[in-house]
Amino acid sequence: MKPNFNLNDRVAVITGGGGALGGCIAQSLSQSGVKIVILDLTQESAQRTVDAIEKEGGMAIGFSANVLSKKSMEDVSKEILKKWGRIDILLNAAGGNMPGATIGVDQTIFDLSLDDFNKVTELNLNGSVIPSLVFGKIMADQNSGSIINYSSMSVDRVITRVVGYSASKAGIENFTRWMAVEMAHKFGPGVRVNAIAPGFFVGNQNRRLLLNQDGSYTERGDTIIRNTPMKRFGEAAELNGAIHFLCSDAAQFITGVVLPIDGGFSAFSGV
Repeated sequence: MKPNFNLNDRVAVITGGGGALGGCIAQSLSQSGVKIVILDLTQESAQRTVDAIEKEGGMAIGFSANVLSKKSMEDVSKEILKKWGRIDILLNAAGGNMPGATIGVDQTIFDLSLDDFNKVTELNLNGSVIPSLVFGKIMADQNSGSIINYSSMSVDRVITRVVGYSASKAGIENFTRWMAVEMAHKFGPGVRVNAIAPGFFVGNQNRRLLLNQDGSYTERGDTIIRNTPMKRFGEAAELNGAIHFLCSDAAQFITGVVLPIDGGFSAFSGV
């Protein structure tokens, strides 16, 4: 039987959709006929992605919304249902890091800022849990849907310095598996919960950490490349195929998994 990758007319909510990774998958899904809902902290950021989608003939709406507020998510969900009647896909792409939750090269773990650690944990973990509860309930009521969380290579491997980010993403993987089991047990096989674990991608937040001004690798960037069998950083668009697959009916027997997209980094022992 031919696998069904068709996503036409489905409705996807993308948190952090004004960012580089969220915006990239938003445009990719739109090209497959998906109706896109962009959520970002500012309307301006959300609207930039919406404009890019509409310029290519896609259908999209954007909202200023706070992933840490259940009321904000509920208010947005009502507007989406009023416009398009259903929600089929949730991509929890919102997340980030803070300097105080990162151990500097001249610091130790004892210099960790607990305030920043808590903020990073809240954003990366609660910022996916809350949308999953709100939009997942809609999916449960309609007996279908796909939730995809964003994990990280920093979960299975100790990626030095990023202690807060690592801990919060470890929580995401556990929550992904837990909610996948809960949804299947209580609401049947129609709602699936999975995660992707991107490898190393150069973006605005980490560019100076990985690349020198002349484009050569920093010491940290060089270490990553030496431990990535494909010997390069990833491109944002290289996440899209895996996400399309996990959203589609071709993956209807897949739930509770974390899919690495990392150029072989997680498979390599270093020798």
